Amino acid sequence: MNTHFTAKPLLPSLRATLNKAHLSVALIAVGLASLLLTLIALLALRVYAEHNLQLIARSVSYTVEAAVIFHDEEAAYEALTLIVATEEVANAHVTDREGKLLARWEKPSQGLFDQAGRLMANLMQPPVQVPIAQGRRILGQVYVTGSGGSLLSFLVSGLLGMIICMTISIMSAYHLSRRMQGNITRPLRKLVSVAHAVRYDRDFSQRVPRASIAELNELGDDFNELLDELEQWQKHLKRENEHLTRKATHDSLTGLPNRLYFEGRLKQAVRDAIEHDQQLAVFYLDSNGFKKINDTLGHAAGDAVLTTVAARVKAQLRSEDVVARLGGDEFAVVINPLNDTADAFIIAENILASMNDPIRIPDGRIIPTSLSLGVAIYPTHGRTANALLHSADKAMYTAKRNKQGGWQLADPVATENSYQETLSAEQKHTQTFI
Repeated sequence: MNTHFTAKPLLPSLRATLNKAHLSVALIAVGLASLLLTLIALLALRVYAEHNLQLIARSVSYTVEAAVIFHDEEAAYEALTLIVATEEVANAHVTDREGKLLARWEKPSQGLFDQAGRLMANLMQPPVQVPIAQGRRILGQVYVTGSGGSLLSFLVSGLLGMIICMTISIMSAYHLSRRMQGNITRPLRKLVSVAHAVRYDRDFSQRVPRASIAELNELGDDFNELLDELEQWQKHLKRENEHLTRKATHDSLTGLPNRLYFEGRLKQAVRDAIEHDQQLAVFYLDSNGFKKINDTLGHAAGDAVLTTVAARVKAQLRSEDVVARLGGDEFAVVINPLNDTADAFIIAENILASMNDPIRIPDGRIIPTSLSLGVAIYPTHGRTANALLHSADKAMYTAKRNKQGGWQLADPVATENSYQETLSAEQKHTQTFI
């Protein structure tokens, strides 16, 4: 038969989820804010750079006006160079009104930064054209192209600042996230720990401590109240189970174990005797004249006789010995362990002697009572629980026939014959009762 197992998916922890959420929010917020500020600053710088180029171009137009009028190329070049060489200008040139080039200046490239700056200027800073005028007459044109150095420097510093801000934000978010996680996950971990203790160890004594977050504290209080109810219910079930177990294994009138319980204890006693190579004794007791008492004096008198007999028999035994009511007026006793056979005879005599005092019944009358008792010793009179009980039962009937109020030791010969009869039944009944 094929068995299919479904593996549980690995779920992220609450700590990992909160970490991811906080870091994502911090990155998105800082990234968007930095990007927006950078774009705004670049637009403002573009306007500023364009205005600056306009001023440079006008300054050039005023300076080269005379050179343009006289078509002096050398003077025009000197005037142009004097102004643009110290400004953020990539190139500039002057033309007359026919468009003829009079002077041209171009800033020499100084490496990758200048190239990147010019690319930035081409993208964000268009060239500026200013006319050279005398009154209303146009003498020529001045063309100026920015180098983009300021734009590029600002962009690089902006990106660097954004990275620094993002790093600080991530560290701050991580720190705040850990604090928040502690406030959330600590109560939840304690709640999980208490739930596991209840589930696996049946420990209802633990409680969830107070939390610093209102919702989690309310959850813990509700869980503790639920645990209180479960603890009370568990105690109730335990009492009910104990009551049902005792009811199933004990006699309701005398409070002694019943036949079911006694047979289980007798089988366990036989196993112990075999394991430790020791003896045990089984008594079978019957109340003499009980039927007559029950019929003539009533059930209340019979119940008084049974409870008194049970109490007197139990008083003669050790704490480790077992006395049970098998049914009606029949009782059985297991003496285990039995150190010496003579000890069993002494206990039997003491039990019979305890019946010498008459019993007071509910209507105030006093009636005499006695027991007939059969004794079987393991392994002399049987090697199984059924064989021993059968031997003690036969010995009890022998005692009742011989003399009521006495005891009789089982017959080993009769026991050997009965052993074969009871062995098969003993092998079929293998359940252990505790």
